Amino acid sequence: MGNAEEFQLLEFFRMGGAFMWPLLVFSIATVSIALERVIFLLSQDLRTEKLGRDVMEYVRKNDIAGAKAYLAEKTKRSAGARILLAMLDHAGQSEHLMEKAAETEAQNCVNELESGFDFLAALGAVAPITGFLGTVSGMIGAFKSIAEATEVNAQIVANGIYEALITTVFGLIIAIIAMTANSLLTHAVDTFAAGAEKTCSEALLEMAGGGQ
Repeated sequence: MGNAEEFQLLEFFRMGGAFMWPLLVFSIATVSIALERVIFLLSQDLRTEKLGRDVMEYVRKNDIAGAKAYLAEKTKRSAGARILLAMLDHAGQSEHLMEKAAETEAQNCVNELESGFDFLAALGAVAPITGFLGTVSGMIGAFKSIAEATEVNAQIVANGIYEALITTVFGLIIAIIAMTANSLLTHAVDTFAAGAEKTCSEALLEMAGGGQ
């Protein structure tokens, strides 16, 4: 059963023509990037609410050193900890400098979390176009066969139509996977960014005496 399915897949690939090769590369790249980003994001603690509450407790006790030590232990797996630590490193200075430090570190963290997202977006756009090129190529082949044949029948144009349909389907499947992965991952990072901004704002208010 397995050998028959494998043969069928190989036959589909062969019928798809030359444009199946770039589509194969795109599919491998899409799955690889998506899996790598999912694993990376899962390895990171993107929750900021509890982190913010714990830091607030230190701030209310005026224990900035304790808050920094607490955050330093979490920087490897928590982007939120890195952002808050960057802000607390400027504690005692102006509120503007603290906010600027947090914004700079937040941008660095977001860039790190979003690494590869542009490639997913590009693959989502290029894959269906490549599939449509295969469609055009297949139809050209089909019409060429018709033009060269003395008698026209379905068998003559079958290979060209196969190529046209197969490349389109593969291109669209790759695009769906890439665009879905990109949207879900972007949503996760955007949610983290919004939470980190809220936590930093609350911490700034607390340190400025606004939380009293």
